Amino acid sequence: MTVGRLSVVVTRRLPEATEARMAELFDVTLREDNKPMTRAEVVQAIKTADVLVPTLSDQIDAALIAQAGDRLKLIANYGAGIDHIDVKAARQHGIMVSNTPGVSADDTADMTMALILSVARRIPEGLAVMRTGNWDGWAPTALLGGRVSGRRLGILGMGRIGQAVARRAAAFGLEINYHNRNRLRSEIEDELGATYWESLDQMVSRMDIISVNCPHTPSTFHLINERRLKLMNPDAVIVNTSRGEVIDEHALTRALRSGEIAGAGLDVYEHGDALNPRLRELQNVVLLPHMGSATFEGRVEMGEKVLVNIKTFDDGHRPPDQVIPDLP
Repeated sequence: MTVGRLSVVVTRRLPEATEARMAELFDVTLREDNKPMTRAEVVQAIKTADVLVPTLSDQIDAALIAQAGDRLKLIANYGAGIDHIDVKAARQHGIMVSNTPGVSADDTADMTMALILSVARRIPEGLAVMRTGNWDGWAPTALLGGRVSGRRLGILGMGRIGQAVARRAAAFGLEINYHNRNRLRSEIEDELGATYWESLDQMVSRMDIISVNCPHTPSTFHLINERRLKLMNPDAVIVNTSRGEVIDEHALTRALRSGEIAGAGLDVYEHGDALNPRLRELQNVVLLPHMGSATFEGRVEMGEKVLVNIKTFDDGHRPPDQVIPDLP
């Protein structure tokens, strides 16, 4: 707990309600535009602030944390994913890290289903035909897609989002399969109607649709690589609403160009907003600008969690969403 009002620096524009509440509670420095802070600006902020509120666009690595002032004691991340923060380095410097888990699971699962439907039923291609004025009327063989009902869905990562995807997919008549670091309890499997695959290779080779819903960690980097893409059926599709680094983007681009797989739906990319230009050229891929959690309600709820984490810390307690690093 600090003496006086807590000094808080926010790196991006947040919902108005969140910013207004922060201004009431803390001595807050808000971002005036929606551009990410430069690294130099973040370094300057952490030299004097008690709390930093970053987002996934801010790389809070060990070198940056080493430049923090003595006052910085909490990094209250706006978002659930924390792979852009070196949590171990923060701990070594006596800085707590918190995040906003459990807020965007349903929103991201909705977007996962939207991508599955968009790729399978060629919705963006239909939209392009209409917008360019090239529609000549209904035809029996025009823009034929694939039926979703009855297809085999393989979910990679069965946490909150993966389970939310499973519930939605089951309602569309998809057969639910999953691969996860740890197998779910039998009662959860029964509720979801989900079949566990211990071998990711075997699951990938037998699915019609792969949904990537696992976090990015050293063990999941390029989990979907060239070898595993070659295991997929030629009429299979893959969607990713999790983290871009889980898929080898260059290998995916080659597989899509060569017809080794039928299509892909992507909301996240291996190198952030530095999109592989060859992906833009492909008709069999649906590209979205990281919209998975982009709902008004979700963004406000994330802000509420940030506020609770900071206020709890200011009151002398551990934030409810404190992230504890995995120690060797």
